[in-house]
Amino acid sequence: MSELTLTVMRLGFLAVLWLFVIVAVQVIRSDLFGTRVTQRGARRGGGAEARAQAQAAAGAGGRPQPPQQRQRRGGPTKLVVSEGTLTGTTVALQGQTITLGRAHDSTIVLDDDYASSRHARIYPDRDGNWIVEDLGSTNGTYLDRARLTVATPIPLGAPIRIGKTVIELRK
Repeated sequence: MSELTLTVMRLGFLAVLWLFVIVAVQVIRSDLFGTRVTQRGARRGGGAEARAQAQAAAGAGGRPQPPQQRQRRGGPTKLVVSEGTLTGTTVALQGQTITLGRAHDSTIVLDDDYASSRHARIYPDRDGNWIVEDLGSTNGTYLDRARLTVATPIPLGAPIRIGKTVIELRK
């Protein structure tokens, strides 16, 4: 083997070794410090303007819009985080599915060691009731201290626990 070939192989091996070290350090760093939680409004550039852009984009696609669910009279109007790192966060219930988890595209991004990336979802049924469903999470989703195994209707004010985070439906 020539000296040039041996030197190129050594440099290639050294580059692969450094790449491995850098990736390992990034994985350890993300495990130690977690993911960054950003506010939805800050990411999209504002409330009303972002909604108007999203509606214009959806209308331009040519797909028919799904009909809005009718709110039940006396039913819940908002989802409130009552315990955990996001305490005080409120999401208006407007007939859309709400996803909960560590994934950045979740409606409520949970920065919790006990939450899965796609942990649970909350959605309305045809009768206007809200349903919570565990999405196969490792640590489970609890409704009033009972672990969920099937999609279950949520009573008004009943605590939904995902790790250290507690969420409630309120008027």
